[in-house]
Amino acid sequence: MENRAYRVILRKEPEGVYTAIVPAFTHCITWGETVEEAIGMAKEAIEGCIEVLEENGLSIPSDDTHTLEQFVSVSVSSPLEVA
Repeated sequence: MENRAYRVILRKEPEGVYTAIVPAFTHCITWGETVEEAIGMAKEAIEGCIEVLEENGLSIPSDDTHTLEQFVSVSVSSPLEVA
C-alpha cells in the first residue's frame, strides 16, 4: 500500500462546525464538529474515494495533479456596514 498526502482545506462555518474540502477529488467535501473531527472525516472520505477508484480500475489522482488555486485580496467600496 502506497502512502499519499492530500491537501485539505478547512473552513469554519457560521454554525461553528468545520467544513473540510479535498481539492484533488471532485466533490470530496465533509465536515466535523471540531478541526480534528473534520480532518478525520476528510481522511475517511479520501480513503473511500481511492477505494471506489481502485474498484473501477480508474487512476488515483495525486495532490499535485490538481490545479493549484491562487488566492488574492480585492478591495471594494460598499455603502453597507460590515458586522
